[in-house]
Amino acid sequence: MPEGHSIHRLARQFSDVFAGERLRVSSPQGRFAAGARLIDGATLTAARAHGKHLFLDFGHYTGTALVLRVHLGLYGAWSFGGDETFRGASSIGAPRRMGETDTFDVPAAPADTAADTAPHTPGHDAGAAPAYAGPPAPVGQVRVRLVSAHGWADLRGPSACEVITPPEAAAVVDRLGPDPLAPGTGPEEFLRRVSARGVALGQLLMDQNVLAGVGNIYRAESLFRQRIDPYRPGRALGREAGVALWEDLVALMNDGVRDGKIITTRPEHRRSKNEHGHVAPVWPDNAYYVYQRDGMDCRVCGSTVRLAEMQARKLFWCPGCQLTG
Repeated sequence: MPEGHSIHRLARQFSDVFAGERLRVSSPQGRFAAGARLIDGATLTAARAHGKHLFLDFGHYTGTALVLRVHLGLYGAWSFGGDETFRGASSIGAPRRMGETDTFDVPAAPADTAADTAPHTPGHDAGAAPAYAGPPAPVGQVRVRLVSAHGWADLRGPSACEVITPPEAAAVVDRLGPDPLAPGTGPEEFLRRVSARGVALGQLLMDQNVLAGVGNIYRAESLFRQRIDPYRPGRALGREAGVALWEDLVALMNDGVRDGKIITTRPEHRRSKNEHGHVAPVWPDNAYYVYQRDGMDCRVCGSTVRLAEMQARKLFWCPGCQLTG
């Protein structure tokens, strides 16, 4: 499931390429036809994220404000494309293998657009990229398609996709825990929520009502970086350790927003060569301390990284570095 940094990147993408644009909204798949009709022809006024939820704010020409809320879940993804003025990520979301990356700079006219088969017109350079002729025919189960004068966005496979009112959107955010990527948010609400629970921290960090946006990678890596036993109860975390954990997540997740991928290792803990003796790049070879490294030596202490199951999710941790009290 895409973690919070990817959803904030999505919000930035929508703001960059669609904000202020009047959009045509449809549901090629048909499952979202009623919702699409509510916002078809409306103007996107803002795009924002909280945790793993994306909110697209629409100001309708009738004067009604509506919000498209999307949660990608395990299988959801957005794909984008457009003319030469349309830039940004070409896809964000599932599938995920080793971490999370986004791809960039989609060609002006995707290979499967109608423009590729358009007849040659006088004055057109046959060797140049074909002129933009609108979005391609939908591929697969496209739940929602947004189209502007210069580009398009397709949504496939989300776990949640609905049109709601601004008060309903606010209620969703109120139910969630604090988001480390929300500007001006401090650790106090996180400390309050986590210290009230006797549940293991490894479980609490994945609870979106305690902390919004953190998934399995950030959970494993932040606990390792702070040398925290994932089985320590939340109420035993303590203020100093809690503030440090929060601040580390803020830094790591902002790096993820900037880079489009998760890298948590410090330079001194990265290995210069992989198991084949070749130069090892930072990502993915040196990206993580413990995530998906079960059975391997810890980069810091040399202990064997372990894999356990916690609340039906894989938990990666180092017994040498993380059993320190």
